[in-house]
Amino acid sequence: MRALTLLLVAACGGAPRIPSPRFANAPPVEIVNDRRDVAHRPGERVFFQDVYNYDGLVQRRFTRELELHPPTRARGVNALDEAPDSTWFTNRIGVRDLSTDELARGPNTLDSPEQHKPWTVTSTKTGGAEVGFMITDARGEKYLLKFDTRGFPEQETGAHVITEKLLWAVGYNVTEDSVVRFRSEDLVLAKNAYVRDSEVDDKRPLTAEELAHRLSRIERSSDGSYRALASRMLPGVPLGGHPAEGVRDDDPNDRIPHELRRELRGLYTFAAWLDHGDIQESNFLDMYATDPVVENCHYVEHYLLDFGKSLGVFATTGKDPRRGYDYWFDPTAIAGALVTFGLVERSWEDRHHDHPRGVGAYDAASFDPDEWRPTSAAYVPFTTRDRYDAFWATKILMRFTREQLHAVVQTAQYSDPRATEYLTDTLVARQRATGAYWFARVNPLDGFRIEHGAVCFDDLALRYGFTAAATTYAVASFDFAGRPLGASTAPASGARTCTQALPLGPGPDAYTIVEIATQRADYAGRTLVHVARDRSSGEVRVIGIWRP
Repeated sequence: MRALTLLLVAACGGAPRIPSPRFANAPPVEIVNDRRDVAHRPGERVFFQDVYNYDGLVQRRFTRELELHPPTRARGVNALDEAPDSTWFTNRIGVRDLSTDELARGPNTLDSPEQHKPWTVTSTKTGGAEVGFMITDARGEKYLLKFDTRGFPEQETGAHVITEKLLWAVGYNVTEDSVVRFRSEDLVLAKNAYVRDSEVDDKRPLTAEELAHRLSRIERSSDGSYRALASRMLPGVPLGGHPAEGVRDDDPNDRIPHELRRELRGLYTFAAWLDHGDIQESNFLDMYATDPVVENCHYVEHYLLDFGKSLGVFATTGKDPRRGYDYWFDPTAIAGALVTFGLVERSWEDRHHDHPRGVGAYDAASFDPDEWRPTSAAYVPFTTRDRYDAFWATKILMRFTREQLHAVVQTAQYSDPRATEYLTDTLVARQRATGAYWFARVNPLDGFRIEHGAVCFDDLALRYGFTAAATTYAVASFDFAGRPLGASTAPASGARTCTQALPLGPGPDAYTIVEIATQRADYAGRTLVHVARDRSSGEVRVIGIWRP
């Protein structure tokens, strides 16, 4: 009986001060080897819109609740809690400064097809009600031409290139796209050009008359030219989008369940910033690609597609101000409206559409970084995300300067210069709202380095001016087993602070856990920094970060 009592007391005791994670005394992983040869091409995933929406909004959403999934930290992160490079993500602005020229160029490796006319029209775009054409430019490069919805000039083409370039700068794989202008005489009809309105329709010849008819449905500028988005075809064989949950069973390199991938969970924060709500499986694309260096090596690369509905455009072209605030079908919002008889004003009701030409219903006044909603709840990584995923994304997002954002917005080539200024200002305002929110929910310390025996770090809330409160850091050191080695305090000395010289743990590795607890009037939180001695150089270095 006494043994049982002791067991119960132990079970009910508080959590240990130093959590269990320990790290190998090794440099953090910066690149994941998920480019091993996949000899047999994975099958193409066919997307059924209605099934996807029903499964995501009703059935799977309900069954996941019944399965009682516990909150789970993201996987696929290295010892510093960062997402390493992979076929899903390549660190760019998060690890180095990007020039305005790099940002304006974005993913594009070739100059614009606008410089290489005439264009040969080979077919119409498959599926959808919007006009679109497949073309080959004078160099032989293939592109998809997409256009703005009639009545909303410059909106979709502008939103697409801005969002695409920013997501590329963050680290995601996207297509190479440009805003272009052309005249009807710049188009040459291929002899075997065809129309195919859907995947199941038979092909039929595309005649000059039908080409002219389709062009008549597109708005023309006063000078007679057309504005379009030219999207370069990706190399490789398309396999459809990745599943929102689980892995591709036929891709041996795909080993982390997608709902637990840091890059996909953290995408929510970037999508909220950019109001990129058209998140569904058909707007992702996996490509079975050939390695550019290793002969006869093939693997799957993962891309994001179709950003024309971002930056508030979905709300304007779809004439639905709820976009970004409620799911397309949102039982919670419906129930709330029923209970209150619709008398409670909702944040989306006063959205304004009277922005400059080319700008959708994109604003910062009612933006909530944690309450933003995509069109559907079907994308599971967004529902499994946590504050650590958001913190990772926000650190990257905050690295964009206003000058850099302005350079990206300029590539949309808006005819009204007020559109460029408005969108730049709104991107900055939503960026700062995102930083202020998430840096108050995780101890916002980063950039840890060992300097002269001390741990030095950046306080991101101070660096970006989100707090002016007096700040002190309580510092305590522990050995590998969690036994205390010493304690001190360090007042903030600007955005970057260093502790006193560390007492190190015993043994050849000198493994030491440094707890840094941030203390200020508007926040309290801690971060655990694991350090050890490099046996080859003798230098003490940071080997791991744990955020309780």
